[in-house]
Amino acid sequence: MKKKILFFLLVWSACNPAPKESKPEKEKEPAHIQTEIEMPEQDPKEFGFKHGQKPLWTPLKGSHQIMITLVPDDTTIEGELYRFEIENEQWKSLGEPYPVSIGKTGLAWGKGGALSDNVKRGIFKKEGDGKTPAGIFNIGAAFGNATQEEMREKGVKLSFLDVADNFYCVDDVKSEHYNKIVSTDKVKKDWTSAEEMLRKDDLYDLGIFVEHNTPVEAGDGSCIIIHIWRGEGKPTHGCTATTRENMMSLLQWLDPQKNPLLIQITKDKYPQLQTWFGLPEIN
Repeated sequence: MKKKILFFLLVWSACNPAPKESKPEKEKEPAHIQTEIEMPEQDPKEFGFKHGQKPLWTPLKGSHQIMITLVPDDTTIEGELYRFEIENEQWKSLGEPYPVSIGKTGLAWGKGGALSDNVKRGIFKKEGDGKTPAGIFNIGAAFGNATQEEMREKGVKLSFLDVADNFYCVDDVKSEHYNKIVSTDKVKKDWTSAEEMLRKDDLYDLGIFVEHNTPVEAGDGSCIIIHIWRGEGKPTHGCTATTRENMMSLLQWLDPQKNPLLIQITKDKYPQLQTWFGLPEIN
């Protein structure tokens, strides 16, 4: 009888093995910190993004206005500036793009913008290289040859600095005031090189300061501005420029309460930013 019971238990045990101990599932990383994505290997010197990495956060959170400057490639000096605004939680295009000119030697990655260093590869902007910074940047104050009261009457909402002949944007890397607009009425001159903000031509009659290289690192580029151009097809020394009419239109549209951003990138790299950040489609 004992043998029969033992045989029965052995058969039952073979047919009904004990359940395996289940290993706890590996906890998935939240979407906003996932870093691996499908991207082909490319030349690390090429203007673009590192293989298999993406930003850890979206710089567009809280922004309801964006300007997007697209150029065909990182050496072309002409491009287009698109304007978008959030409407019913969707990006809405505001008319035709504005023609723009950029730096005489094209684009290089800018510093201090919202694209963190781990997603970029290629050339970075340096002082005097003639390149316009690529990336995503906050917009600073506006300035020009007018008073703030006059610009308010014209519908300009950004802070507006009425520049005089003693206002400079300092590009001397040794200066304490590097990459800042200052007045010699208020600071002691410690630079040997700076841009006059009240120019003899009209290029700075209307301008918008771009918060590139902030916080400031000496030598990583200074005085990046959106301003009036010299003419179609004529490059800048690193800024983004368009017509006087378009500049006035931008100034009347931009609203600091809507946290406006400037995005500058090549056309072939824009789709990657679009995927990462939910940017609008541009045909």
